[in-house]
Amino acid sequence: MQVMVTGGAGFIGSNLVDRLLAEGHSVDVVDDLSTGSLGNLADARASASHALTFHHLDVRSDELVEVMGRRRPEVVFHLAAQADVRVSVERPVFDADINILGTLRVLEGARAAGTARVAFAASGGTLYGECDPSELPVKESHPRRPLSPYGVSKMAAIDYLVAYRELHALEFCALALANVYGPRQDPHGEAGVVAIFSDKLLRGESVTIFGDGEQTRDFVYVDDVVDAFVRAATRGGGLVLNIGTGNEVSVNELARVMGERAGATSSPAHAPARAGEIQRSSLDPERAGIHLGWRAWTELEAGVDGVLAYTRRQAGS
Repeated sequence: MQVMVTGGAGFIGSNLVDRLLAEGHSVDVVDDLSTGSLGNLADARASASHALTFHHLDVRSDELVEVMGRRRPEVVFHLAAQADVRVSVERPVFDADINILGTLRVLEGARAAGTARVAFAASGGTLYGECDPSELPVKESHPRRPLSPYGVSKMAAIDYLVAYRELHALEFCALALANVYGPRQDPHGEAGVVAIFSDKLLRGESVTIFGDGEQTRDFVYVDDVVDAFVRAATRGGGLVLNIGTGNEVSVNELARVMGERAGATSSPAHAPARAGEIQRSSLDPERAGIHLGWRAWTELEAGVDGVLAYTRRQAGS
């Protein structure tokens, strides 16, 4: 199958590209390399023969529609985004330009290409806003009340997906992702506490916890997320599906587990809580189990070991 991955040189995107190539698909990658890296695609480019084509393009570019019309992907995995919540607060127009207008370019390109489906990376961590603890893990039926411009832009993109499905019969599946972690996540880039902790612990430095550390997140491993995207290429049409474990892990617990796995001896440092941070978050994955046949299978300890091993390899390279 001919497929396209926008943001394919990024953390999640490059892992998805590896999986798609391994399954025998021909893959076009679109990435402007503003946060992604060709290094993430090094193995894929070395071994993919002519099955991988890279396009150095911004999703807001007029050229994108022409490229998509020429390459004619059957499925588009749309992962390109401005993904930093703090940047969205400081620069909401910039955030909307990429996440809303960029998504519209992708949808127009999909129309020009006769694409059958778009699998979209939505944000489960911001889509629902601050939920009452009694509502956790949150279901897709929960009202969408994003508290950041980033969350608003992702919600608007879902609305456009619905409209294009009705107007142009362009099918979609939107995956509301929990806190994704794993190899290739940049500890110096956008959000990613596991990558940040891994980098600091292996340098022998103390990790920093903002606030009391009792805030919780639903940490889901990148390989599991990639599996959900692959399934969304053929299932879950017209749906928003939570992709998470359904479990809450506090930042204190994460720091404890990672410290143990890394053999660290230093204690975490504490800093003031960050304004606007959601206190508790977890996503109910039951609907994804029904419609995609998907579940998260990677336990936190195994996932952390994978990140630590990757960080060690990068430090030694």
